[in-house]
Amino acid sequence: MTARRVRVLRVIARLNIGGPAIQAITLTQRLDSLGYETTLVRGAESESEGTMDHLADALGVHPLRVSALRRDPGPGDLMALIALMRTIRRGRPQIVHTHAAKAGTLGRLAALLVPARRRPVLVHTFHGHSLSGYFSSRRQRVFLAIERALAARTDRLIAVSAEVRDELVALGVAGSERFEVIELGFDLRPFQVSTGERSRRGRALRTELGVPADARVVTLIARLVPIKRVDRFLRVAAALADRDDVWFVVVGDGELGTQLRALERPPELAARVIWAGFRRDIPDVCFASDVVVLTSDNEGTPVSLIEAQAAGTPVVSTRVGGVASVVRDGITGFIVDTDDEPGVARAITRLLDDQPLAARFGSAGAEHARRFSLDMLVERIDGLYQRLLRERR
Repeated sequence: MTARRVRVLRVIARLNIGGPAIQAITLTQRLDSLGYETTLVRGAESESEGTMDHLADALGVHPLRVSALRRDPGPGDLMALIALMRTIRRGRPQIVHTHAAKAGTLGRLAALLVPARRRPVLVHTFHGHSLSGYFSSRRQRVFLAIERALAARTDRLIAVSAEVRDELVALGVAGSERFEVIELGFDLRPFQVSTGERSRRGRALRTELGVPADARVVTLIARLVPIKRVDRFLRVAAALADRDDVWFVVVGDGELGTQLRALERPPELAARVIWAGFRRDIPDVCFASDVVVLTSDNEGTPVSLIEAQAAGTPVVSTRVGGVASVVRDGITGFIVDTDDEPGVARAITRLLDDQPLAARFGSAGAEHARRFSLDMLVERIDGLYQRLLRERR
């Protein structure tokens, strides 16, 4: 415990379902006992994104809402910037830590614009990046220029994996020496249960979803947005349509939900694709699954793969972003090139047909997932903060 509490302003554009929101909430709560007084500022998520408000409530975290702070650029950005400047001026934080692109832009800009005898230490976490694969080439150039300019004024940049760091360095955001690689950390205890409880809860969820007890279940856990390429998952499912013992479950929702659910599928497959929507019982989803799949075009650190492995479920993923840091290819799961849909289907089939292999992958995955511990994350963030504060003094 430090002699005086260190004031931290943590900024995130939205507490939608996903890893960045979990990190922002849990860090706010866990750092309190180490001498930090954190104000968590959050924007507004759209209805289709879901929310992690239930986690904040459970942990006793009460974020300050700035309604004008939203993911997409718009006229509300100026109002959000003014609100952040006002919050910084009132709270006089010693550290401003921003998460993801939009909050990173407005939060750091606000800290730089507020007149002060000594500006706060600036830290920004890249939970992945949106500098490729999201926008037109013209908008990407604009956003890249903004990231480069802000990076030059930021005391420390955090990347959630070495792969994300290397991509950002290759894009010219900043040199590798400016980055600290700090992997995400989670409370994985809900996924670590006895074999009997795992089996019981998995069967119960299958019954709830209408999946036959003897079926094989392949699950995708993702937001239904373009970058997650749920269409690719559905094509892989269609390639396995002749296997009438295999069911496919999609957990999540988003802007493409209506469109994806309306896509035409082989008649023999249609009844075996279940759209489960957002769920809070992700441990049970993993227990009910034989394989958890991710078919994205871009990822930072995919939380669904960490959680699946923690639950002892083997995984298959496309080779993007920080996946290689999360999945040990050929040991806890399979990683396949993004354009190799037949390869994804073959990897799934191999795990479904080779039970000893799937069991070995599941056991190795449960052990491997321990590296993504919340205690380790908190320890490394605390160490970084203390080091930066010493350097500033």
